[in-house]
Amino acid sequence: MENRQTYTVSVYTENNVGLLNRISGIFLRRHINIESMNISKSEIKSVSRITLLVKVTEEQIKKIIGQIEKQVEVIKAYYHTDKDTIYQESCMFKLSSDLLMENDEIQTIINNSKSRVININKEFFVLEKSGTKEEIEELYRTLDKHGIMQFIRSGRIAITKDEMRISTLLSTNN
Repeated sequence: MENRQTYTVSVYTENNVGLLNRISGIFLRRHINIESMNISKSEIKSVSRITLLVKVTEEQIKKIIGQIEKQVEVIKAYYHTDKDTIYQESCMFKLSSDLLMENDEIQTIINNSKSRVININKEFFVLEKSGTKEEIEELYRTLDKHGIMQFIRSGRIAITKDEMRISTLLSTNN
């Protein structure tokens, strides 16, 4: 049996109501978990980009891309391995301000993790970190020992190392 691996899926689409539900349904019907999801505008005016992270076999991802591209609003869908992309996640931690005042270790953690304080007040401070999933999980484990008040992490954002010819594709289809 073929090995499952992590794929980043990029879907260029018109921004229409219900499309995200239909795309997630494609994964649901195959009992495949979407590890993360990010939706934003793309480099192309009036075109959105959905970025999904999934762990599947290459055979499965090829079938999934085919199903996604059958959706009327989808312009083009791609899949990439981790080695084909440059990717990051972002997160924010809310921690007690007392930690900054009373615990020298917190400053060391902030500096060593290449994170930054983005907000501070009497009750709490907010720490922001961008990096790989593993870097964020490591920081979470470290800060969890000190008490995390709130935590949020984004989905993966990724750019391919090779050129994606979506802009060329769109200009030739017009």
